[in-house]
Amino acid sequence: MRESTLSAAPQAPDVSELSSHDRILRAARQLFAREGYESTTTAAIARAAGTSESQLIKHFSGKEGLLDAIFEDAWGRMGQGIARVLESPAPPMARLRALSEALFAGFERDDDLRTLMLLEGRRMRRRGQIVVLSRGFLQLVQVLDNLLEELRQSGDLRRGMDPQAARSALIGAFEGLLRDRLLAERVGYPAGFGPREMRATFAAVLEGLVCRDGQLPS
Repeated sequence: MRESTLSAAPQAPDVSELSSHDRILRAARQLFAREGYESTTTAAIARAAGTSESQLIKHFSGKEGLLDAIFEDAWGRMGQGIARVLESPAPPMARLRALSEALFAGFERDDDLRTLMLLEGRRMRRRGQIVVLSRGFLQLVQVLDNLLEELRQSGDLRRGMDPQAARSALIGAFEGLLRDRLLAERVGYPAGFGPREMRATFAAVLEGLVCRDGQLPS
């Protein structure tokens, strides 16, 4: 599967060709990733986008709406690649491997998105509400649940393993590996592994969920 199958990195059109909506979205994406969501003001976003705060409020209602829109846009683009993986006639385990590699490659190509997804995604915000649980992410959850259910029905998922619990383990491992690499780059967190080691570790987690030929399920 080629890396281009699932791309998270957006193209960069000329700023003059962008609508005010898209300029605001792009400015927020960059500022949230580089300055932090809490530290970025709507005034700074509007200024970077060359527009007014009233336009920002008109299009997105505020910062929370902007962050949600950024994630919806990213997952929407990645969803096209996810759909192509699912169209493959390959067995569910092969599709899980292809999906994980495509996701790794997509996040690695887009530093801003990687930062936002891993440090801002699904964070508890004001009033104790989880405001960023995008439809695209929930669709990915459903895709993983379906593939793991296929493994269970075929007898390839370890006995006693709940598909949803297995999905949580996979998402946790994926996000944890990428997040620790990001923290190593940003603040010197002790995570000196690279892309090869990261993929090998995730593959071990994935392989640990299945039964091998001639191996008794645990």
